[in-house]
Amino acid sequence: MERTENLIMQEDRWKPLKEMNLTDDFLFDVATAELENCKTIIELSTGLRLKSLKWKEGQKVIHNIPGKRGIRMDFVAESEDGRVFDVEMQNRKEGNIPKRTRFYQALMDAPMLKSGEKGFDKLKPLFIIVICDYDPYGMKKFCYTFESRCKEQPDLLLGDEVTKLFLSTKGENEDEVSKELVDFLHYITESNEHGLPEECDERLRRLHESIQEIKTSTSVEVEYMKMEERERLVKEEATERGLREGRIRGREEGRIEGRIEGERIGEERLANLLMKLSKQNRQEDSIKALEDLEYRKKLYEEFGV
Repeated sequence: MERTENLIMQEDRWKPLKEMNLTDDFLFDVATAELENCKTIIELSTGLRLKSLKWKEGQKVIHNIPGKRGIRMDFVAESEDGRVFDVEMQNRKEGNIPKRTRFYQALMDAPMLKSGEKGFDKLKPLFIIVICDYDPYGMKKFCYTFESRCKEQPDLLLGDEVTKLFLSTKGENEDEVSKELVDFLHYITESNEHGLPEECDERLRRLHESIQEIKTSTSVEVEYMKMEERERLVKEEATERGLREGRIRGREEGRIEGRIEGERIGEERLANLLMKLSKQNRQEDSIKALEDLEYRKKLYEEFGV
């Protein structure tokens, strides 16, 4: 139980808005509400030059068939020439990211074709970009790019027009990638004037100006404080309810060991669920999960906790 309380305390450390970096969920979500910022992030991540974005959705949800898991993306956008981009910020190493992108690709492709439509030519080129604040493969690369190729003929592309990029802020191979990418990934982890090189791409400078406006905005600060207060209350309630669930489970098992283990499991399970919901800004689901046991069970199943 003490270990769980320590975990909750670590997750609940309050960080002032002015000290946030783009690796922080709140700042990333607010920053990518601006279409131009999304375009800049995509261009600096991929090295592409986009004329414009046709549309963009933040925290986009794609539902699966009933009873099966859906997805919620940080933001997804489509360029004027028809390329689709899913951009995810991953600030901690958790889950199987390669298989996660496989699942995301499947659910993103499915809605592109109408029922009964012949052929698959209308599937649009897809880029899945995961920005990691860690090294996903431990090879000290800033960028790991994956495309399907023929094993027997490596220069032969499959031609499915799917590109997956795993960007790492912990890379060390500056001589193998563009300065624009390196500067951008460094800025991701230090989103202030100290993280902005004197000589940098003009797009990164504009992104920095936008970030500074957000950090000095009174309305954004108020919204952030309200969100933090809601999450604090939800987590306090989660701890208490988790303890109660654990005690009940312990009594049912009829053993002291069962009670202690039940308290730990119940508390950690609920806290884990609420942390995942908080990361996706699903405050309403958090509150409903605390009030409705059956709904909470459905969320346990959705997140696999």
